[in-house]
Amino acid sequence: MKNLIFCLAIFFLFASCNDDKKEEAEEPEVSNIQKEWWKEAVIYQIYPRSFKDTNGDGVGDLKGIIQKLDYIDSLGVNMVWLNPIYSSPNADNGYDISDYRAIMDEFGTMEEFDLMLSEMHKRDIKFVMDVVVNHSSDEHEWFQESRKSRDNPYRDYYHWWPAEKGEPNYRYSLFDPKGEAWKYDSITNAYYLHYFSKKQPDLNWENPKVRQEVYDIMKFWAEKGVDGFRLDAFQFVSKDTTFPPLPEGYEKDVIKYYGMGPNLHKYLKELNQEVLSKYDVFAVSEGAGSNFEDAHSLVDADRNELQMAYHFKGMDVGNSLEGYKLSEFKEVYTKWDSAFAKEGWLSIFLANHDVPRMVSKFGIDSPEFRAASSKMLNTFILTMRGTPYVYYGDELGMTNIGFDSISQYQDIVAKNGYEKTINEGGDIDQYMAELKFLSRDNGRTPMQWDNSDNAGFTTGTPWLPINENFEEINVQTQNNDPNSCLNYFREIVKLRMENPVLVYGDYQLILPDNKNVYAYTRELDDQKMLILLNFSTENTSIELPEKFSKPELLINNYSEVQRKNSKLTLKPYQALIFNY
Repeated sequence: MKNLIFCLAIFFLFASCNDDKKEEAEEPEVSNIQKEWWKEAVIYQIYPRSFKDTNGDGVGDLKGIIQKLDYIDSLGVNMVWLNPIYSSPNADNGYDISDYRAIMDEFGTMEEFDLMLSEMHKRDIKFVMDVVVNHSSDEHEWFQESRKSRDNPYRDYYHWWPAEKGEPNYRYSLFDPKGEAWKYDSITNAYYLHYFSKKQPDLNWENPKVRQEVYDIMKFWAEKGVDGFRLDAFQFVSKDTTFPPLPEGYEKDVIKYYGMGPNLHKYLKELNQEVLSKYDVFAVSEGAGSNFEDAHSLVDADRNELQMAYHFKGMDVGNSLEGYKLSEFKEVYTKWDSAFAKEGWLSIFLANHDVPRMVSKFGIDSPEFRAASSKMLNTFILTMRGTPYVYYGDELGMTNIGFDSISQYQDIVAKNGYEKTINEGGDIDQYMAELKFLSRDNGRTPMQWDNSDNAGFTTGTPWLPINENFEEINVQTQNNDPNSCLNYFREIVKLRMENPVLVYGDYQLILPDNKNVYAYTRELDDQKMLILLNFSTENTSIELPEKFSKPELLINNYSEVQRKNSKLTLKPYQALIFNY
């Protein structure tokens, strides 16, 4: 397996698994459903470095988000998740935190955070805070103290292995060029553990003082009014601290040996009791274990742990230059929906800060099909059961940037993977080809606001280059085009918000063997919808079953529907939604 594909596979396993307020639609009765506000949300994820820069330093900031809140509101979404904005030396773009109660200088001040949160709430937009507590930065005061001596009060805040016991048993690190998660530190002649970068030492959750520190941090932000928490890499906080040897073939089920540790559920119940139960907030953990049982154990209501599962099985689809088969895509999402039909709750997404652009991976980003496939993919996200997560720019159809040289990349995974490939004598051309398609930097390029210099993102030099297609793909251009991806996105969000069937309704796959069309129904009481999605560049004809003989068209990403009696012909990447 190539280094990049292996790294991504391991990563997903680690991760797995206007001013007016929005109109309140009159909702049909929903029977026998446990309704929750976080189930009915549409979450808009913002990578803050890349959204909007207001001071010309090339990095997005909180003032930029505040400046664009009316735009976010215009999308119809009602929740925003920001990637980390805490103080950080930025070894991993903010996922290495040096102060959990301070805002990174590049992003702004705590006063600006408070204003941003207040302005979101004025628009009935809730806010999700990213919590990174599997590890801290090595520049955090806790670690600086921990490494001073073996009897320091902070020593047990991290995992240390005395060198006199010999080298610790191997553990894999995602971000280390050699893949080694134990780092020798000469100050105390010991090794510390880092599942990610050597600048991200893992916190020792077996120490109750560490857990209380985390709960106090979350209370600090909950008291400020945040509405939810996304728990980064949380399924790895509990570890077998004897660190036994890994069995042969462990790579096939990394979570079994690295995650879902012996005390994870104890800690989650404690977190729920200490924090979540005391505030009107929800929590979602990055990853959902290695199977359905793991996922349910994290989020079923009677568990009193978390509220929402964020599994990565869908992101495992298509992680190769050969692309993917729709049959595999259907199977993943149908199985997960079925497993959570009665208990628990899922997240639905096709992109985030750790994967390439949605339209480049699952659609076609060429000019001919980009808009249609982008609209079709957003239709999928917004018509499935679960809480949709939409990544900034995907409402426009933003695409991969496709770097050619390793010098263009900023991502630590890309750089370390390149070094690892060279050290191991791997095929560097193959690595670069895979990186061009799958790199995380593809999903982190600056937001394309207009066709001015730097796409209106900054007056300075952007921290990552602007995609060259910004003159065609930008907010200003699409805002004025009634047929644009942006305005289609607004239409589909509005449909979801006004129809509980798209939130709570039963899902049923139809035409399961069709190689081009993903077709399914959503049913809730008297509400019934049919969704037809052509995942191909071909015109595809289908025969509709008798019960769909007189459907009422609600959504169409083309200007017409080709239909004759019960036969329907879908154009390339056509998306149709009907009442029936």
